[in-house]
Amino acid sequence: MSFTYKASVFAAAAAFAMTACSFGPSGEPPAMPSPEHYGAQAQPAKTAAAGGVAQTFDVGATPGPQWWRLYHCAALDALVDEGLRNSPTLAATQRTLASAQEQLRAQIGSSTLPSIDGTAQIQRARSPVAPQLGLPEQVQYNFFAGQLQAHYTFDLFGQTRYANSASAARVNVQAFELEASRRALAANIVAATINVAALDREIALTERLAAVSNDAANEDAQRYALGSVSRAQAFESKQDAASIAASLPALRQQRATAIHALAVLIGRTPDNAPSVPDLDSLSLPEHVPVAVPSDLLRSRPDIQAADAAVKAAAADVGEATAQLFPSLSLTGAMGRGGFSWPAVVSGAGGLWAIGASLSQPIFHGGALFAQRRASIDAYDAAALHYKATVLSAFEDVANSLAALDNDAQTLASSEAAADAARTAFDDTASRHRMGSLPSAATHASESRYLNAQIAAARAAGQRMGDTAALFQAMGELPDAQQATASTAKTGRS
Repeated sequence: MSFTYKASVFAAAAAFAMTACSFGPSGEPPAMPSPEHYGAQAQPAKTAAAGGVAQTFDVGATPGPQWWRLYHCAALDALVDEGLRNSPTLAATQRTLASAQEQLRAQIGSSTLPSIDGTAQIQRARSPVAPQLGLPEQVQYNFFAGQLQAHYTFDLFGQTRYANSASAARVNVQAFELEASRRALAANIVAATINVAALDREIALTERLAAVSNDAANEDAQRYALGSVSRAQAFESKQDAASIAASLPALRQQRATAIHALAVLIGRTPDNAPSVPDLDSLSLPEHVPVAVPSDLLRSRPDIQAADAAVKAAAADVGEATAQLFPSLSLTGAMGRGGFSWPAVVSGAGGLWAIGASLSQPIFHGGALFAQRRASIDAYDAAALHYKATVLSAFEDVANSLAALDNDAQTLASSEAAADAARTAFDDTASRHRMGSLPSAATHASESRYLNAQIAAARAAGQRMGDTAALFQAMGELPDAQQATASTAKTGRS
C-alpha cells in the first residue's frame, strides 16, 4: 500500500470525524406560523362587565407559577397546595424522572470515560505431564495473580455523543411532562373546586325552588277541592313540583362525583373529602394573561416536550448513521503474577498487555441501513407531532379566549334576567301582601326568580372555570420553570 493511499484513507477518516455532527438533522423544531391573534376573530381588549368584573386581556403576559392565587381564596390555595404535595400520581412521575436522570448519568459515565476493573486470582491445580524418567506423571502447583484492566472506546464518528444526546433529550421530555402534569393537577383541582361550589349554589336554589313548587301544588290541590281551579291546573302544578324534585338527585350525584374526584386529586380517600369554599368567596381574576403565539411555543410544557422529542429523534438518526462507520477500542492490563509469592513480588512477576481493535460493519443483511431509515421516519413523525401539538395549543387558547368573552356576555344577560325577575317578584309579593294578587302569583314569580338565579350561578361557575382553563392553556415561560425542567445534558456539536 503506497503512502499516498494511506494518507488519503486517514484524510477521509478525519473528514468523517470532523463532520460527524452532520450525520443527523439539526434537531431544531419545524417552523410554525405566528398568527396575529389566536381565534377567527381578534379577541377584544376586555370582556363585557359581568358580576362586577370586566376581565382585561393582558397581551404579552403569561401566568405565574401559582396563578390560582389570583382567585384570592385561601381555602382554594390550601387545596391546590395539598394536592401538589400529596398527589401519588405526581410523586410517581417525579420518581420516574429521577430514575431517568440517574440512568442518564450512568450512561454518560460508562460511555465517555474509560472503564477500569481490578481482578485477583489464587489457584491450586494438578495437571498431568509427559512421562519422563525419574519424574512424577502429575504435578501440583499454585498460581497467584492480580491485575488492573482498562478499556476505552473512541467516539470517532459521534455514535456515543448522539446516543447520549438522544437519552438526554428524552429525559427532558419526561421533565416537561412532569411540569405539564403539575400544571394539569393544579388546574383540575381549581376546576373541581369551582364546580363543587357552583353545584352547591345550584342545589340550594333548586331545593328552594322545589319547596316553592310544592307549596304551589298543595295550594292548587286545596283550591281544586274547593272548586276554584280546574283539575288540569291542579295536576299541572303537581307535575311541575315532581319534575323539579326529580332533578335534585341528579344534581346531588354530580356533586358527589365532583367532590370525590377532588378528594382523590389532593391525595385523600373519598370518605375524607374536603370542605369547599362558597362560590362568592372566589374572586374572578380581573387581568388575564395572553401570551403572544411566539412565546406560547416556549411557555407550554407539552410543546417543549414535543420539541425535546424532535431533538431526541434527530440524535437517533445521527447514532444510526454513525453505526455504519468503524469503531476503535483500546484495552490494557497490568499487574503481578507467579507460581509462588516470592515470584509474584520479584522482578519476573510483572504482567502487562495492551491492544487495540478496529471494527467495521461490512454486511448485516441490510439491518443498519434499515435502522437508519427507521430513525429518519421516526424523526419525521416527531416533527409532525410537534406541529400537531402546536396547532392544538393554538386551538386551546383560541377556544378559551372565545369562552371568556361569551361567558361574560352570558353572565351579564343572566344577571339582568335575575335582576328583572327579582324586581317582578318583589312587586308581586308586595301586591300579594296588600291583597291584590293571589298567593299563586307569588309562587310563580318566585319560581321565575329562582330559575334566573340558577342560570346566573351556572354562568358564574362556567366563567370562573373557563378562566382557569385559559391560565392552564397559557403555560409558563422557561425562566419560571427552569428548576423543574433542568436535566443533565451532553455536549453536542
